[in-house]
Amino acid sequence: MTTRRTGLREQKKQATRVALREAALRLALQHGPDNVRVDDIAEAAGVSPRTYNNYFSSREQAIVAAVTAERESRVAAALAARPARTRLADALTEAILEQYTEPRDHEALLLITTSPTLREAFLDAAAAVEHPLAAAIDQRLGDTGTPVARVLAASVAAAVRVALQQWLQPPAAPLTAGGLVVPSGSLPDLLRSALAALAPALDAAEEQAQQRPRR
Repeated sequence: MTTRRTGLREQKKQATRVALREAALRLALQHGPDNVRVDDIAEAAGVSPRTYNNYFSSREQAIVAAVTAERESRVAAALAARPARTRLADALTEAILEQYTEPRDHEALLLITTSPTLREAFLDAAAAVEHPLAAAIDQRLGDTGTPVARVLAASVAAAVRVALQQWLQPPAAPLTAGGLVVPSGSLPDLLRSALAALAPALDAAEEQAQQRPRR
């Protein structure tokens, strides 16, 4: 019975999170992000502002969450689904590209490019991939029980953030009259380039794992 109650509680929490981020994005698209208050989002989702604060620390975080929803867990799942014989560096790059470059809601992405605070929240969201990715890397390396997977996952999250920053905030980024930043360059190419810098460390970790006696 306790397990069932816990499961129902988690389902309710997830439903609340979804309702809040969808309400945040809907209101931002309708009125502009600067004209949306936390109270407005909470009311639209049918919860109190206090409940809202249990899920998101700002309106920007909630708006961005609607665009990046569950992306971190999908990256980890995509890595876990790659064949074991695939080189770790290649498997990671494929998983990242799959989840960061597949078609999304273009209207929502356009909204993010118009707001410096939304762009920053979008970049910060890349850090959320670290923990689920660390678990997936650790599993792939054979449950090492060392900080290796966490260090590698943190490095991957940093590389992704750098690539996204180059894409969204290039040097001397061209602006439209409305302050819109025009993404420049190829996001897949930027991601590949940033992740390529980690290939030697990923290869070394994989080689050590292959030499270690299996339990």
